[in-house]
Amino acid sequence: MNTATRSVRSDQDAADIVGNGDAPGAVLPRNAEQRPSGSVTTIARGLRRRTEPSDQAAGHTEPPLTVIRPTSGWARLRLDEFWEFRELVFFFIWRDVKVRYKQTVLGAAWAIIQPLFTMAIFSIFFGRLANVPSDGLPYPLFALAGLVPWLFFMNGLSHGANSLVENEKLIKKVFFPRMIVPVASVLAGLVDFAVASSLLVLAIIYYGIVPGPEIAFLPFFVLLSVVAAMGVALWLSALNVQFRDVRYVVPFLGQVWMFATPIAYPTSLLNESWRLVYALNPMVGVVEGVRWSALGSGEAQWGVFAVSTLVATALLVSGAFFFRRVERSFADIA
Repeated sequence: MNTATRSVRSDQDAADIVGNGDAPGAVLPRNAEQRPSGSVTTIARGLRRRTEPSDQAAGHTEPPLTVIRPTSGWARLRLDEFWEFRELVFFFIWRDVKVRYKQTVLGAAWAIIQPLFTMAIFSIFFGRLANVPSDGLPYPLFALAGLVPWLFFMNGLSHGANSLVENEKLIKKVFFPRMIVPVASVLAGLVDFAVASSLLVLAIIYYGIVPGPEIAFLPFFVLLSVVAAMGVALWLSALNVQFRDVRYVVPFLGQVWMFATPIAYPTSLLNESWRLVYALNPMVGVVEGVRWSALGSGEAQWGVFAVSTLVATALLVSGAFFFRRVERSFADIA
């Protein structure tokens, strides 16, 4: 007897064969309910199947049934899915890196050209013409130390905000944790960050700066920039699916945010009482931390570092929960 054959007790228990494209050939009772919900399909409880004795004797067992149901309300973060889908995360990162420089002449050299030319412009207009102080450092080095982490943050923000819209066809057809998409877009920027950091290292050697023991804190500030970029990217990517105005807001937001960050000027221009308020911008702590740890600029501003760390962490956690709450509708409106 065919292993797909099923026995029923009466005509009332006879099952309909449902072929809706998502689960062709699935066997449902007549009183069962099937509710499509975006990219997932909910199979109502009460699904019963019976296997013929001959199937059991032959050692045939049915494969496990996996039911994917949409969440309701505030969902759990389910961070374990990142480990379960780790190969997919690496694939998205590698794909984003390849696509970013596909059919370009200079390739990854753009990661050096962008901060180099921006540093030159800042040095001319802010360093020489405006005579902006640089905390005792050569102004080109001062500006470059702020531009390297800032450009990583800004690229992660812009690419992450548009990541879900750019992958809408994939989101509609394949099930995977949607949070992987903006997170991978941010992490892909670490390649550019590493390339741009080599320019900063050469500038440090050229100006004869010898880092002190505070260089050990540099990885923390790099991690802080990643946390800040991920938090903002999660918020903007989820909002961009629902409100396409976000794609027009992001460039303007980046311009305003850059001048609200101490890239072209030091925080020492502000009064001590205003620095903690200024540190509500998480990139203030990142930029000042990179300068202090890599260049030995000024004294450690532990209060600024603490406030920026708390704000960046709050952005990441709140962004992750908000993303999980609204992701159930991505396939419907993307």
